[in-house]
Formats: sequence, C-alpha cells, structure tokens
Amino acid sequence: MSEPEQAVEHAEAPAAPEDDRAGLARGRRVVLAVVGGAALMAVGGLLATTLVKSPAQVAAETGPPAQGALTADVERRVLAQTVVMRGTVVADQSVAVTPQGVRAGEGTGAALVTKLPLKAGDPVTAGQLIAEVSGRPVFTLHGAQPMYRDLKPGATGDDVAQLQQALRELGHGTGGDAKGVFGPGTKAALAARYRAIGYEPPPAVADGGAALRSAREAVRSATWALEDASSPTGPVGAPAEGGSGKGGATPGPGTTASPGPGLRSGSGRELARARQALGEAQAALAAAEAADGPMLPTAETVFLGSFPARVSSVGARAGSPVAGPVLTLSGGELVVEAYLKDDKRQLLRAGMTVVISSELSGTDVRGKVAVVATERSAAQPAGPQPQQDPGQNPKGGGSGGTGVGGADLGYRMVVRADQPLPAGFARQDVRLTVESAATDGEALVVPVTAVSAGADGRTVVTAVSAEGTQRRIEVRTGTSGDGFVAVTPAQAGALAAGTKVVIGVAPRETRGKTR
Repeated sequence: MSEPEQAVEHAEAPAAPEDDRAGLARGRRVVLAVVGGAALMAVGGLLATTLVKSPAQVAAETGPPAQGALTADVERRVLAQTVVMRGTVVADQSVAVTPQGVRAGEGTGAALVTKLPLKAGDPVTAGQLIAEVSGRPVFTLHGAQPMYRDLKPGATGDDVAQLQQALRELGHGTGGDAKGVFGPGTKAALAARYRAIGYEPPPAVADGGAALRSAREAVRSATWALEDASSPTGPVGAPAEGGSGKGGATPGPGTTASPGPGLRSGSGRELARARQALGEAQAALAAAEAADGPMLPTAETVFLGSFPARVSSVGARAGSPVAGPVLTLSGGELVVEAYLKDDKRQLLRAGMTVVISSELSGTDVRGKVAVVATERSAAQPAGPQPQQDPGQNPKGGGSGGTGVGGADLGYRMVVRADQPLPAGFARQDVRLTVESAATDGEALVVPVTAVSAGADGRTVVTAVSAEGTQRRIEVRTGTSGDGFVAVTPAQAGALAAGTKVVIGVAPRETRGKTR
C-alpha cells in the first residue's frame, strides 16, 4: 500500500463511531415514541373504561333503589263518590208548534202554512205572530199552563185567569171581569190583541150572529105580547071602543099600556103568561149575548213560561201542509239534559251536587240534579220530518233526539245550575260530574288498595312505623270514590292522618336485576 493510500485510510477511520452514535440516538427516539404511545393508549383505555358504560350498566346505576313495601299516607278530608257522564244544554221549556184544527175559511181544503216570518235562532217575545196557517194567526202569550181547550166567552177556570193576566201584561185591560171568568172585559181585551197583530178574532158562535138576532127578536115579540095582554081593547094600537082617537097615541114597544078608566083589562091569566114569556126571552137574550164575541182557539196561540224565547228549529215552509211541528220554540233558563242507563239510574237522585264542565269555554259551573225520571224515555216516533233546504245536513237542527223512531234513550235526568248558565252554553255537549255519595264532613281516607280482608273476615289496613315495623289495624269501611275509601278504626285513635299504610309490595331490584 502506498503512503498516500495509507494516509487516506487513517483519515477515514474515525468516521465510523459517529455514524453509530447517530443511529443509536434515532433508535432511542423511536423506542421512546413507542413507549409514550403505549402509555397514552393505556391511559386512554383506562379513561374509556371509566367513562363509557353499557346500556345495562347505565340502567342499573340510574334505576330506583331497592324497595320493599309501597306506602301511602292516611288523609283526613271529605270523600265524594262521583259519576261522570255527558249531557246537552237545552232550554227549560221546549214547545213544538203544531197548529191542528185551524178554522179555515169556506171553500178551503187542508190546513196550509201561509206565512212563516221567523227562522231558526230568532228571538220571540210575548204577543208576537210566529206563523200563519190557512190565513189564521198563531201567536205567543205568557203563561206556564199549556192550553188544552178553546177559551170562549162564559168560560171559567185557571186557564182563563192565565189568559187575562197575559192580556194585561200586553196592555189590554180586562175591565171588571172577575178573575178566571171570561166576561165582557176579557172579550174586549182579546179582540184588541187580535187587531194589534192585524187579524180579526174568530167568533165564538160561528153563525154570523143569527142566534143573537133571534134572541133579540124573541124579546121584542114577548114585550109586545105583554103589552097586548095589558091593553083593555086588545092589540096595542087599536082605537079604544067609543073613543074618537083624538089624542090616543099608540104605545110603542117597551111600554105597557094601562087600561083607562072604565075600560076592561086582559085576563090575569093571559097577563101572567105574557110576563113569563118575556122573562124567558130576556134570559135567552142574556145568554146569547154572553156567548157571543171572540174566542181563543188552541190552534192559534202558544203559552210559554218565560220570555224572550227563541226559535229552535223550523219544520215547514210557506205553502206546505201542516203535517207535524211547524216550528219549535225554546224558552226559560238553560238546563242540562242527560239520559241514564240502569246502572247509573240506581246511583243518582234529585238534589245531588253536580259540576257542569264546558270544554269549549273551559268553564266549570256547579249545580244540582233537579229531576231523575222513574220511567224510561224513547225517541220521537218516526213520522213526518221537518223539511230541509237542499244541501242541509238532515241530522242538523230539530229539537234534539236520536233520529231513530222509538229508540230507547234511558232515564231522563235534568240538571239545573246554581247560577244561570251563560247563553253561549246553549246546545253544547258538556261533561257532568255528579257527587253520588259523600262523607259527613272530613273522614280518614286511604287508597282502596290499602284495605284487605283477612281469613277471619276482619277488614284491616297495615300501618308502617318510622322504624319500618308493620302492624295490622282493624277498620270499618265507608264511602268510596276516585280510588279512595273512608275508614274508621275499630279502636279509637288507632289510626291517624299522616300514618303510612301499605298499599302494595314492589319487587326488590339490585343493579337492574330482579330477584
């Protein structure tokens, strides 16, 4: 080897250790990185196992604690048993106007509706014309007693007294007529009412006045006969025998001729008979005059207990024959009507407290059961139905009902509110909560599940002390309702408000598992 080559070899020899040191450094860095990453992964896994939980573990850790007996507190309060049902708000009085037997004029056929001035929803006042049938009016009057007969001059009774009062309320005085007697004053008042609505009153005696004219003629004839019987020379107007007629005027009707001096008078028998005939004729005339005058037919008026009323529905139109209710009127305060089945009928009676709830207005009104029928009600039998306008819902309108002729509705119950129901409640479907039973004042009350009967027949509740010990207390049960029952301990003071009683047993749960 030459010297230059040796010099080069000696110059390059020290470079080898420096490369080895650099490689070692890089190796250490890689190892450290691997170790650091492993450590980080270990820490991340540890954190993950701490923070991330399975659904079962979450349910176990968030579930309720282990339980044994379920308890509830004994309460002291008034307990009421309630019955809940639906009802419809309707008017206290509803009258279907069916003018049958209207006196039509000569040459007319079946009764036809000739005028209907009102429509459904219109208000109605006393004395108002509500329909016209075959040219005759139908109008309203104030009165609670329904009209069951034609009222004619000479009639007496409570219905006549009601007519007199209704006419006076409309400003038509009845003069000196006694209460309940259809006399001249009542005739004049009734005629005035008819003329006020634009009609002539129907005559009580439909003979054109023939009976009255005949009675008056009979009185005139009897008067003349008496005068003739009292005349000394025969018929009145004949000149006296031997008289010159000078100054001898003929007595007119209504005067009694007296026999002159020296003249022979009629026999006593003829005179007595003439006087009797005149008395009878005058009595017949008085009767004819009493019977003559206007009358009030049942077909021409409708009595309602209170006003203003309203038209609930219209069942006919002008020109249609009268084959059912022409219209239906509703009057009086609003009440709630419901129909009960047998099970509820046995629980309810008049006088029970009711809460009337309107879901539409969010209003609760208290009231009482006014009537619970003792007989079942049925829907209106099938028959001529009110005429409908084209496109009108055939189930709409009307006075209510099931639409099934003769269908059994159940027992009718009427609820009357303590305060008048708002007008907006009319025809609403409302909820009725009836207190069918209640304790006399406050009583000890427990859930019905707290009461049990033992093999010995005793009724007991199980009380739980603060330490968790249990003891059985004998009780007597009373009124129940809404899941609670009133109890009285057999031993006074054995049970008090606030005591915890067992109402059931819950399964013991441990970490989501039931054992």
